[in-house]
Amino acid sequence: MRVLAILLALAGHAYAAPCSGLANELASTRGAAQLVTVEASGYRTTVASLVLWEKTSGGCWRRVAGPWTARLGRSGLSDRKREGDGATPTGAYALGATVYGIAPDPGVRTAYHRLVCGDWWDEDPHSPGYNTFRHVPCGTAPPFGGASEALWQASIAYQQFAVIEHNVHPVVSGRGSATFLHDDLGGPTNGCISLPQAQLLRLLRKLRPAAHPLIVIGTVAEIRSF
Repeated sequence: MRVLAILLALAGHAYAAPCSGLANELASTRGAAQLVTVEASGYRTTVASLVLWEKTSGGCWRRVAGPWTARLGRSGLSDRKREGDGATPTGAYALGATVYGIAPDPGVRTAYHRLVCGDWWDEDPHSPGYNTFRHVPCGTAPPFGGASEALWQASIAYQQFAVIEHNVHPVVSGRGSATFLHDDLGGPTNGCISLPQAQLLRLLRKLRPAAHPLIVIGTVAEIRSF
C-alpha cells in the first residue's frame, strides 16, 4: 500500500496542472515577487482590469487581489508617451519605494511621505529636475514651470498614490512625467492609473519593497511579451 501511495503521489506530481493566469504568461518579471497587471482591451479604451499577483514558493504566480476596474488616461494607452498627451504609457515598470499622500499613512509597508504645502512634482521638460518630486518653501513660486503639480492641493486624487517609474532610468525630456497609481476621480485620468479608494488602499498595503513590485500595462498580447 505504501509503494502504491508513493507511485500515485509521483504520478500526481508529474501531471500537476501548469501555472495559470496572465502573470504566468509573461516572458520575464525581472526578479519581482509581486506583480500588478493592468490589462486593457485596446489602445483607445480608458478602462482596464487590474490584478495583484504574488509568486508562490513553487514558482507560480497566484492572484491575491482583483480583478478591479481601473481608469486609464483620457487618450487611452500609448507606447510612445509624450508630455501632455493624456495617455497612459504601456510597458513594465517598477513601483516607487515611497508612497505619497495628503492623508495620514494608511499602514503601508513602504516609506510614506505625507504631503505638505510646497510639495510638487516637476513636470517641466526643460527643468533639470524633470519628473521628480520637489519641495520648495510654502508660498514660494517653484523654479520650474510646465504643468507641474502642487501635490498637496489635489485633495481627492492624491489622498494616497504610488509612483509608476516610467521615464525614470534615465529621465528623458518630454517623454512623460508624474505617472501615478492614485485615487479614482470618476473618469479618465491625465495619463495615470486610478482605482477606487478602498481598492487602492488594499493594494498599497500589500506592496512589499523586498518583493520588488513590478507593474505591467498594456493589451494581453503586449503584457505576454514583457
